[in-house]
Amino acid sequence: MRPRRPRPRARRRALSCAAAATALSFVSLTGCVNEGGHIAMGPTGGTPVEGGTATMALPPAATPNWIFPIGAPGYGASTNFGISSLLFTPVYDAVQGKGELTTHGAGTLGLAPVYSDGNKTVTVPLRQGVTWSDGKPVTSRDLEFWFNLVKANKADWGNYTVGTMPDNVKRFETVDDHTVRLHLKRAYNPDWFTANQLTLMRALPQHAWDATTDGGRTGDFDRTTKGSKAVFARLTRHAKSLGSYSTDPLWKTVSGPWKLAGWRDNGQVTIVPNEHFTGPKEERPHLDKVIFKPFTTADSEYNVLRSGGVDYGYIPPSVLAQKDKFKDKGYRVDPWEGWAATYIVYNFNSTGAGSLLNRLYIRQAMQHLVDQKAMSKVVWQGSATPTLGPVPVTPKSQYLSKDMEKNPYPFSVKAAKKLLTSHGWRTSDGLARCVRPGTGAGHCGAGIKKDAPLKLTLLSQSGSTETTNMMQELKSSLSLAGIDLTVRQQPLNSVLGNSVPCAKNSPGCDWDMSFFGTAGSWYYPLNPSGEQLFSTGASSNFGNYSDKEADRIIRAVQYAPDMKAVHSYGKYLSEQLPVMWMPNPAYQVSVIRNDLRGVEQNPTVTFAPQHWYYVKKGASK
Repeated sequence: MRPRRPRPRARRRALSCAAAATALSFVSLTGCVNEGGHIAMGPTGGTPVEGGTATMALPPAATPNWIFPIGAPGYGASTNFGISSLLFTPVYDAVQGKGELTTHGAGTLGLAPVYSDGNKTVTVPLRQGVTWSDGKPVTSRDLEFWFNLVKANKADWGNYTVGTMPDNVKRFETVDDHTVRLHLKRAYNPDWFTANQLTLMRALPQHAWDATTDGGRTGDFDRTTKGSKAVFARLTRHAKSLGSYSTDPLWKTVSGPWKLAGWRDNGQVTIVPNEHFTGPKEERPHLDKVIFKPFTTADSEYNVLRSGGVDYGYIPPSVLAQKDKFKDKGYRVDPWEGWAATYIVYNFNSTGAGSLLNRLYIRQAMQHLVDQKAMSKVVWQGSATPTLGPVPVTPKSQYLSKDMEKNPYPFSVKAAKKLLTSHGWRTSDGLARCVRPGTGAGHCGAGIKKDAPLKLTLLSQSGSTETTNMMQELKSSLSLAGIDLTVRQQPLNSVLGNSVPCAKNSPGCDWDMSFFGTAGSWYYPLNPSGEQLFSTGASSNFGNYSDKEADRIIRAVQYAPDMKAVHSYGKYLSEQLPVMWMPNPAYQVSVIRNDLRGVEQNPTVTFAPQHWYYVKKGASK
């Protein structure tokens, strides 16, 4: 899993997901595919022209700021992951092949994983013949290097959740130079383990990075906890030096089809083909250069797009009616649908509002005041779909039960007011105050004092007119029940940096709510489980949510090789409201030059510019 970002919306393409792998010894995990078995892709064909430069617009205020393939908390934007994966080929990922999404293919280092011993052991074979850009082979040692680093530094790894990788691995075995075997602490659901654990693995250049000091010798320092911590600290220090990315020798040793040519402080990233790439032929780039161009707002991107300043951009929903103008200028308009959930994070440890947010009835009242239908119609021009719980409602999948298609908290000011008044709140002059403090039935609840106002502050991502309008709509709706919401907008990276897990009464825990999901708050891997989001102590559990029953159900999703567990998980958390569910927009409504072909818009929001190519002018659309 990983957090993703920004904007627009259009017609949804119905997707379905393949059946879960059960106790099979060989897993070829298939993810979400279009009905009919095909993933929508941009046009292909035409007479290819090798070379050229393509400029892709990045989401508004989503500045890339992390290159190290081991992500750190607060640096989880999708652009970071997407760009890093072009330089350092993932072992497993959601990749497109033969009209479907799978976890392995030409774009991954890993071949099909093999499960054995009642799903307690998984063998990971690596593609042979792949080398680093300095000519050294990519081997099992590079996977061991990654494993040792995350094991010794798991608290500083953005993807860590207590009990999952690396905690769930009893022993990491190197079988040979191109095969590793994970001996697990118990049997796991192969569908979940492949999609949500093996996709975390990365091959890192151990021969080039395994040093404890700059200029020091490389060795096997990662094989001790002390050495691994020193190596990780050094790599992390370099990763935080954004201005030196393009010149730092560390980031020049890559395995992917691309290498870094430039990374500006403003977030503009330029990549060029890795001339030493030894992966599959179909993964070798056709273009000479790809530029990822940042924008502070969607409006500024739109103006540059209209002038022809980007080859692959996006339009906001408010101008969907003008899409024919772009078609007349030689562009095609293609909605980029995502496998995501969108929500506002509650900080249950907030120094100011923790006692309020820990009351389920208050969260229920607020959820009743989220008019998702109106927001979709007015803000997203009818193009957003509801988020009703932790499992995406669209695209349709096996992970969504019939019960989870129903909204347990439909928009109702009357229901919201009733919940508050029945628990000791009275509204005067437009503001609800607690008039019956205490913990008994009909009282406000623990930690809420007499006359305490129902006031909250929300950190919200800036740069999007849609997000601004949505937050104002929410503020207005909450006020109908006497809830006062103050919205403070900040750039995406600032919101992420200020919304990390925190301890009660700590200096960094003074925020109440946080929104960073203009185009989806969380984009799932193929299995939409929630161990990273809602498990107690999870690194991406930004709001410090903790519930013993939720922890139990989430663990069941990891173990049971059927859909009952994930259905129970989805229903329970949709009702318990660990977050405020919000309308889920498409990642973006893409506008792409007609002569730029091979563009695949992966629902998990990764991209593969090595497949892009230009065709001769005049080629059919």
